[in-house]
This record gives sequence, structure tokens and C-alpha cells, in this order.
Amino acid sequence: MSPRERFLTTLNHKEPDRVPTFTNLTPQIAEKLGKKMNLPWEAEDSWLSTRISHTEILLELGNDVVGVGPLRAKYAPTRREDGKLIDEFGFVYKRVGLYDEIIKRPLADVETAEEVNKFKMPDPLAPGRWDFAEKQIRRYEEDFAIVGDLETTIFELSWNLVGMEKFLMDLVMEKPYVFALMDKVLQYQLTCGKKMVELGVDMIWTGDDFGTQKGMMISPELWGRVFKPRMQCVFEELKRINPRVKIAYHSCGSILPIIPDLIEIGLDVLNPIQPQAKNMDLGKLKKEFGDRLVFFGGVDEQRVLPFGNTAEVKEEVKLRIAQAGKGGGFITAPSHNIQPDTPLENIYAYFKAIKKYGTYPLSL
Repeated sequence: MSPRERFLTTLNHKEPDRVPTFTNLTPQIAEKLGKKMNLPWEAEDSWLSTRISHTEILLELGNDVVGVGPLRAKYAPTRREDGKLIDEFGFVYKRVGLYDEIIKRPLADVETAEEVNKFKMPDPLAPGRWDFAEKQIRRYEEDFAIVGDLETTIFELSWNLVGMEKFLMDLVMEKPYVFALMDKVLQYQLTCGKKMVELGVDMIWTGDDFGTQKGMMISPELWGRVFKPRMQCVFEELKRINPRVKIAYHSCGSILPIIPDLIEIGLDVLNPIQPQAKNMDLGKLKKEFGDRLVFFGGVDEQRVLPFGNTAEVKEEVKLRIAQAGKGGGFITAPSHNIQPDTPLENIYAYFKAIKKYGTYPLSL
């Protein structure tokens, strides 16, 4: 099978020739791999660049999927004289260790819906935003599956504009600006999602992080009342354009209570199945929801990939395929982007193990 056929077969709950993978890298790991493999490693200029960057490296390693998404527009970003980065949303970033951290948020002092209404979101169809996605789709669509990234769909982009503590407190207090902001963000993201479906992606990867290691950061009741109907709107609008497009949802951490709700509103694929989080045992989730959900992720990025040896990495991949691979419906991936502290030999062992243990019929 081609990588594209392999991935699409899996999305339809059938067994392909082997378990597919869609793995992502942090820029630091990509640089190490790119220099070693003599391939380009620079990240694309995007809000969530890791999902759409490092394509040549990842395909050479064994990815079956090419990720696409919106870039920052041609007029953005800009750098101030002091070296801090200001992007088109109005976030100000400063390099802290390995990452550019947000140090100023454009709506940090917001209190009213009127202020939200005056805030100008970037143009989702601005010149240059979709040039790279269109190029990647033309180049790879015959041989590889195409996934459009729409993560931080509502909650994460909204709280980032405000600040998490303030946003959560004001959400619980039901301040009107919170709902006006979420709906403003929803419209921006929905326009991006529709554009990707129109470009011909096979799957849209939505999501917001609602889980911690031990449970949800807001109550399932609050999620169901506030976020469920908004996500249902997103799912339905995207599938209205193309009923065959698959919808994935990302949330780190423990989110077991809302999985049935996600299925109810039309979810097809759940990611990343963080194995160290409470009640996110991949084998149990497969047994309970495997007839309705494809599982995407599951390989331990908190302990095994960065700190295990190559034998432990191989056993981890073998375990996750054994737990969720039977009957199809499993996409192998780490439970996060591969982090800077991961040895390169563990990355090679991970990809080799997918091919060794993921070949159907499974003999695990």
C-alpha cells in the first residue's frame, strides 16, 4: 500500500498493510536530524508550526502523512529592535530557554464584549497564508494522506489572548466578553478549517487541551455547556463541505468524561492518548470506544522516548500496537511532539519498531 492508502484504510477502521504513523518534531530535534540526514529542518512560520514543518525529514523516517495549515500572513511577523517578536494576533514573544514564550497578550485587560468586538483578528484568508499548504498538497497528495491542522480551536487561542488565569475565572463567572471572544475565535478558526477542507485535506485536526495528569481542568458539565455546542458547530460545518472528511480532536491529559460527548457530536479520531494521564489507558479505551473512534498517539513521550533505552522504546511501540492495532483504527504517534531531550537513536528505534511490529496480520 502507499502511505496514503494505508492511512485512509486505517481511518475507515480496516486493517492496512501496517499501522500508519503521523509523528511531529520540535525544532531542536528537527535541526539535529536535518543536519544528520542532510535535509532542510527550518520550521515554517505558523501559529502551530510543528504540525506542518519538517516534512522531508519525517517522510524519510517513515511518516505516512503530510500536515498542512495556515502560515502567518506575508506582512507578519515583525521583530522589534529589542529582539522580541510581535505576531499578527498581537502576542509579544521572548526567547526563554528553548522556546519563544508569550510575555504580553493583546486582551490581557479585557472586561467587556465591546472591547472584544473592537479587537481585530487576523484575516484568515490574507495573502500568503495558504500558499505553502497549496504547494504541499499539490506535491504530496497522490502518495501521502493530507491532514489540516486546526488545533487550539476555541479554548486555547481564546485564553492565550487573555491569559489563562483571568480567562478561566471570568469563564466561571460567565462574563459576557468570554463568550463574545470564543465566538470571534470560532469564526476565525472555522474559516481556516473550511479553507483546508476546500483544498482537499483528508482529515482536520482540531482540539484544545482540557486535561491535566489527574483530570480535567474544568468540569465536564462546564465543557458540555460551553464548548460542546461550539465544537459541534465546527464539526458539522466542516462535514457539510465534505461529508467524507475525518475529524480528529487533540487534548493532552485526562479527558475520559467527555469522550462520549465528542463521539456524539461527530468525532472520528482521538489524539494523543497520553499514557501517563489518569484513565487514559489505550487498551481500555480501544475496547470501550474502538468501534466508534480511531486512536491516534499513545506512545509515551513523558518517560520512555526521552529517557528509555532503544529496547524500551521498541517495547513501548510494540505494546501500543498490541493494545490498539487489531482491526485497524490506530495511528501510531508519540503523545506529544518529540522533545529536545530525546536521543536520536530512540527516534530511529521508534520508527523501526512501527514497521517491525505494525505489519498486518499482527502477531503480538
